[in-house]
Amino acid sequence: MTVTEHAAQTARRCFLGRTGLQFGAAALSQLLTQDWLVARPEMAGSDPVPHHPPRARSVIYLHMIGAPSQLDMFDEKPELVRRHNQPCPPEVTRGRDFAFIGKTSALAGSPWRFRQHGQSGQVMSELLPHLAGVSDELAVIRSVHSDEINHAPAQMMLHTGFGRAGRPSFGSWVSYGLAAETQNLPGYVVLLSGPAGGAGTSLWSAGFLPGKYQGIQFRSQGDPVLYLSSPEGISDARRREELNTLRALNSEQYRATGDSEILTRIAQYEMAWRMQRSVPELADLTAETQPTLDLYGAEPGKPSFAANCLMARRLVERGVRMIELYDADWDHHGSLETALPRKCRDVDQAMAALITDLKQRGLLDQTLIVWGSEFGRTPLRQGGSSGGRRVPGRDHHKDAYTMWLAGGGIRGGTSWGTSDDFGMDVNENPVHVHDLNATMLHLLGLDHERLTWRHQGRDYRLTDVHGEVIQGILA
Repeated sequence: MTVTEHAAQTARRCFLGRTGLQFGAAALSQLLTQDWLVARPEMAGSDPVPHHPPRARSVIYLHMIGAPSQLDMFDEKPELVRRHNQPCPPEVTRGRDFAFIGKTSALAGSPWRFRQHGQSGQVMSELLPHLAGVSDELAVIRSVHSDEINHAPAQMMLHTGFGRAGRPSFGSWVSYGLAAETQNLPGYVVLLSGPAGGAGTSLWSAGFLPGKYQGIQFRSQGDPVLYLSSPEGISDARRREELNTLRALNSEQYRATGDSEILTRIAQYEMAWRMQRSVPELADLTAETQPTLDLYGAEPGKPSFAANCLMARRLVERGVRMIELYDADWDHHGSLETALPRKCRDVDQAMAALITDLKQRGLLDQTLIVWGSEFGRTPLRQGGSSGGRRVPGRDHHKDAYTMWLAGGGIRGGTSWGTSDDFGMDVNENPVHVHDLNATMLHLLGLDHERLTWRHQGRDYRLTDVHGEVIQGILA
């Protein structure tokens, strides 16, 4: 190559680089005139749209951290009760691994009574009297199965489609796939009652998606979002002036580098500014009527799952698309007969109230509610002791467990899938967690096979190369 040719090629590279950044800067300037960056700013002028007409606009995902016992709440097994404390037949556990117990453990029937409820005859145990009252709104799936047998990997499998950290969460995929409906709150909010445990913040991470798609945790005490309040002595006018300066500096950096993460940074600063005004009003449960507080069993200023359910309804009203509630302490390897009723009392009334309240306000048809966990519990007894007294529980079980859905696009009063007489294996209509995720995306108007992101040379999706929509539970 001659010196002249090299100079010409260099000039062309400089021209293309500069004009590319100028085009990006022009798009950024247009966005900043709105004082808000829409979803996917790297696609300026092209808001995300659903792949097909959605049945639901928002999702409230209720995850019980630690795995409740489906055999004591939703999946009645008379044969298991009849053979309680008998040795488990060898053929039932052949070729199967458990997390902590051996294959010779005794069978464990449920000590709680089951009966049918509502016009649909939905079967639930006496542990859930309030939820039983809205049973005709539920589609209960008793044939869910997963690939992972330990908590953190199974939680990531459920929420990211992969048993190890690094993939985007379900909520992040939704945030990427659909435009935000609110400018004053995050599109993806996380609420905790108890410690996150297990996979922790990986469950609402954006993974390899841009950071603006990750979930934002709201807290129950103090500032709902860390550092939301301005420091003492900082006026709104001064705070706005500081943000304008930061925005100008970040804009210059974007023009110089073309790094799309800078757009995320600008958007987050602007979101924080809006949240300083919108979040205090949102978090003030004293604005609710006393009958509404009584319906949920919530007390303003007192952190609880009930308060988080009420907060979830308030978030849906304000256009937040994705809300996840994580409730801790469902890992009952021992003391099942005392621990499980206590936890059911923590959540039963509030879950039923959430469904009732959304329905009364005309929001249930457009809000998808999902309840479940990373896996279920074995039909085998796991030993335990306290003060010399045996207090048995149940071990992890990934091969057949229960989840339920209600609301937007769901056919209420549906029972889908069955497990065998012991609750050990799926007997009919198996539902993998990939199928569950494909179905939830479908109800939001997203095709799980088309919702992809290019990373490290290939296209990724939430359901990997799997997933079928569960047509039998759709309205």
